[in-house]
Amino acid sequence: MAGLGKIYQQMLEAKQLGQTRFALLADPDKANDSQLEKLARRSEAAGVDFIFLGGSLLMADRLAACLAALRAGCSLPIVLFPGSPLQINHQADALLFLSLISGRNPELLIGQQVISAPYLHQSPLEVIGTGYMLIDGGVPTTVSYMSHTAPIPHDKPDIALATALAGEMLGLRLIYLDAGSGAQRAVSAEMINCISREISLPLLAGGGIRNPELAHRAARAGANVVVVGNAIERDSSLLSEMAAAVRR
Repeated sequence: MAGLGKIYQQMLEAKQLGQTRFALLADPDKANDSQLEKLARRSEAAGVDFIFLGGSLLMADRLAACLAALRAGCSLPIVLFPGSPLQINHQADALLFLSLISGRNPELLIGQQVISAPYLHQSPLEVIGTGYMLIDGGVPTTVSYMSHTAPIPHDKPDIALATALAGEMLGLRLIYLDAGSGAQRAVSAEMINCISREISLPLLAGGGIRNPELAHRAARAGANVVVVGNAIERDSSLLSEMAAAVRR
């Protein structure tokens, strides 16, 4: 944990070179093992850079099975995107160690992290401290409900920038802007660009990215990793188009 792991290095390199990587977000509750293995094969063929795995609320104990299915289908880096300390498994490559810096719920700022830190300290996972910021996507989301926090307004890039700067000054290594699963609108290009210009950390953006044009817009605005989940769950044929749009 003392040094910079290879997955974080890839994200940092994207920031330094002004590039964008593409991450597929897989929800363990929304696909069976066969579907996940097939999706993993398609992801590798499409040029996906990372597979993120996790969700705000998991209804079944399928994390280990999902990891096995993804491993069977590809050799891509698998990064856990945990909604709770229960969503940790050393079969992954890395874990986004999330602190919900946009909210004022102490359990998600530091409480749950204290619970999981001793286990993570002993695990082989690459642990990446991440300032997680919820942005209003036009509808209530599972993550806002489960976290008991209000998202940052869609049209307030100044609040988002101040929050991201605080995260950087606190020593976090990533900033993740998320409009949430099922969002009606993605994080605005204005907000992404405002933050990307002012921080030295890699910037991730996800939620509400329903088509290749929105993926391209986020990349062009300065997101270093564009994260897409729901759109590809609905139509896996979008995978190649999304990946290409991010690099366009």
